[in-house]
Amino acid sequence: MFDEFNPLPVVTVLPGAGILQPAQVLPDRVTLESPALDSMTDLRRTTAVVVRAGDSVAHARERMRNRGVRMLFCVDITGRIEGLVTLNDMLGERPVLAARQNAVPVSELLVRDIMTPRIRLEAFRVDDVRHARVGHVLARLRGCGRQHALVVETLPDGAQAVRGVFSATQIERQLGATVGAQGQPLEVARTFAEIEASLA
Repeated sequence: MFDEFNPLPVVTVLPGAGILQPAQVLPDRVTLESPALDSMTDLRRTTAVVVRAGDSVAHARERMRNRGVRMLFCVDITGRIEGLVTLNDMLGERPVLAARQNAVPVSELLVRDIMTPRIRLEAFRVDDVRHARVGHVLARLRGCGRQHALVVETLPDGAQAVRGVFSATQIERQLGATVGAQGQPLEVARTFAEIEASLA
């Protein structure tokens, strides 16, 4: 059955061998006219950092610290997105309000208590992002006072998936300055919790 196949040669795995991980290298510098994709973290090339809604907030914060990120996707056991949580959400008023509402100490809060649920998340379509500039993304971030923006893609079966993430911090690093759509300071200090409170 296998006579027509020559066995592949093998080598020994050397001491110190590592494991390759998905990696995306974004340009060090962009301008407001640069393609928006030059600032998007593409989740086909970089692994998303996730937590479960039932994880403790302390665990989620430690995960952020270990992975060097300021936002985590909250997913269920099948990997479907349930929400997201940012470092600003953890450090803002949301934990105090959630602890008071649930009558538990802040140290006992779970991610579900402070995450922004999926139903309240907005995203760019990847097809729009492909034709957009960095300035367009910053104009939206500045307009709604957010620090992150999601990018979604429609899969061949019609399902939607989060394809990428924009981070104001990442874009500012690439621009080399803290600027907004018209050269004004980028107002991104508001958290999802503060936006929700202002809408309530």
